[in-house]
Amino acid sequence: MRWSLLISLLFASPLWAADWDVPNEAGAIARTLAQAANGDTLRLSSGTYFETLVLDRPVTIDGMGKATIDGQGEGSVITVTGADVTIRGLTVIGSGSDHQEIDSGIQLKKTARAVIVENNSILGNLYGVDIHGAKDSIVRNNRIEGRQDRHMNSRGNGVYVWNAPGAVVEGNDIRYGRDGIFVNTSKKNRFSGNRFRDLRFAVHYMHAHDSIVSDNISLGNHLGYAIMYSNSVEIVGNLSVGDRDHGIMMNYTNKSIVKDNTILETGDKCTFIYNAHKNSFSGNRFEGCGIGIHFTAGSERNDIFENGFINNRTQVKYVGSKWVEWSLEGRGNYWSDGSAFDLDGNGIADAAYRPNDVMDHVLWSQPAAKSLLGSPAVQLIRWSQSAFPALLPGGVIDKSPLMAPPTPEIPSWKERS
Repeated sequence: MRWSLLISLLFASPLWAADWDVPNEAGAIARTLAQAANGDTLRLSSGTYFETLVLDRPVTIDGMGKATIDGQGEGSVITVTGADVTIRGLTVIGSGSDHQEIDSGIQLKKTARAVIVENNSILGNLYGVDIHGAKDSIVRNNRIEGRQDRHMNSRGNGVYVWNAPGAVVEGNDIRYGRDGIFVNTSKKNRFSGNRFRDLRFAVHYMHAHDSIVSDNISLGNHLGYAIMYSNSVEIVGNLSVGDRDHGIMMNYTNKSIVKDNTILETGDKCTFIYNAHKNSFSGNRFEGCGIGIHFTAGSERNDIFENGFINNRTQVKYVGSKWVEWSLEGRGNYWSDGSAFDLDGNGIADAAYRPNDVMDHVLWSQPAAKSLLGSPAVQLIRWSQSAFPALLPGGVIDKSPLMAPPTPEIPSWKERS
C-alpha cells in the first residue's frame, strides 16, 4: 500500500522538471513549448518575441524581466487554457481591440485553474488580465497600464474577473483604461494591496458575493470603490484620495462590512449609500469631502458607529421623516463641527448630535433658498431648533458622539524600481 502511494505521488509531481533557454527567434516559444513536459520552465532571452501563445498544460514562462511578447494587434497575446501555469517577468503588449472577445494581454479561460500571473508589465492592451472563469488564480505584483487612445468608457479594464471563485488580485499597480478591477458574477475573491490611478472606478463590483476588498489605494479616479448588487463583502483598510465623485459607493449591497477605511478630499461624496441594508460602518475616516455620507431613505438597518466625520462641507445628507440612530452600544461617531463637551471624561459627548436641520431639507429641495441663509429669519429658525429639538423634522441623530476621531492605518505603497 505504501509503495503504491509513493509511486502515485512520484508520477503526479514534476520532480524532474527541466529549464529551457529560449532564443529570441521567430516562433521559438511555440517550438519549445511543443518539446517541453509538464512542470518545465521556459526562460526567455532578452528582446521582443512577435508571437501569441496558448498555454494548455502546467508550464512556467519566465521573461527574466528582459523579454517582451508582442501580439501585434491580434486577439489576446497570451491565452491560458490549462491548469497550474505560471507567467512571470514579462512585458506583454499588442493585444487586439475586440471587446466581444475580450482581447487581453493575458486571458485565463474557464478551463484554466490555479494560474499565477506575477511580476509582469502588461502595457497598452485593451484588457490587462481577463480571469474568465479560471478558479483559484492569482494576479500579483504586476504593472498594468491600459489604453489611453479612446474615451474612457470605451476602454477595457485592468483586471476583469468573471465567475472565477477564489481569484486573488493583489499588489498590482493599475493605471489608465476603464476600471482597475471589474468583477461580475463571482464570489470568494480577494482584492488587496493594489494601487489604482487615472481610472473610472478603482474597484467595480457587480453581483459578486462573499469577497474582500482590503488595503488598496485609489488616487484621483472618478470613483474609488463601487460595490453594487453584492452581499457579504468586506471593504476594509482602503484609502481613497482625491477621487472625483465618491470614495465608496454602495448600491443594492447588503450584509457587508465597511471598516477602517480612509476617504480624503473627494470632490462630491466620501460615501454614497443607496438602497443598501444591514451593513456595518465602523472605524472609517471621512474627511474633506463635499458630503461625508449621502444616505438615502431607502437604506435600512445599517449600523454606523465609531467613524470620524471631519471638515466635510456637509457632514450628512439624509432626507427622511423619521429619526435614524447612528450609534451602537453607547458608541457613536466623531463630528468635527459638533460643539461637544464631556464632563465625566469618558470619551463620549454629553449631548446628542444632529447633523441636519429643517433648513438643510429646504436647501436640498430648493437650492435657490441659499440666498436667504444670512437672513435673521433663517438664523431664528436654526436657533429655535437647537433650543427645542422637538421642532426638528427627523433625520440622523447620534446620541453618543465621540470626542476623538478614529485613526485607521493607511495602506502604504512602495514604488518599484
